[in-house]
Amino acid sequence: MPKEVIAPTNVHAARGYAHAYRVVNTIYLAGQVGINPTGQLVGQDDVAVQCDQAYENIKRVLEAAGATMSDVVKITQYFKNIEDLAKIREVRKKHFGDHYPAATAVQVASLAMPDLLIEVEAIAVIDS
Repeated sequence: MPKEVIAPTNVHAARGYAHAYRVVNTIYLAGQVGINPTGQLVGQDDVAVQCDQAYENIKRVLEAAGATMSDVVKITQYFKNIEDLAKIREVRKKHFGDHYPAATAVQVASLAMPDLLIEVEAIAVIDS
């Protein structure tokens, strides 16, 4: 089964991992975070700003794979503070509109960098 690495140039550099893989018509995205294309954290201490950047990164990775947000069938959101869930849902609605993929929300003690507040993984399915 052929696998294609998705390496967009308009998101931060992936070091030691791939931003996504396309396997036939399914796209598996690595967790996206509040890091802009130049590699800088955005929204320190602001989960909504970080979440917005994570979803912008997801859009860009999907576009590089020939997909859109409406092709997303599953997301997993990892975040540090359960009290941020309402803000996270607002940002998610902004990016998905009335398209609601299956979603899992998981509170975690920490993420890969100390200042990260949220990370979002996604799976998308496109026409072959």
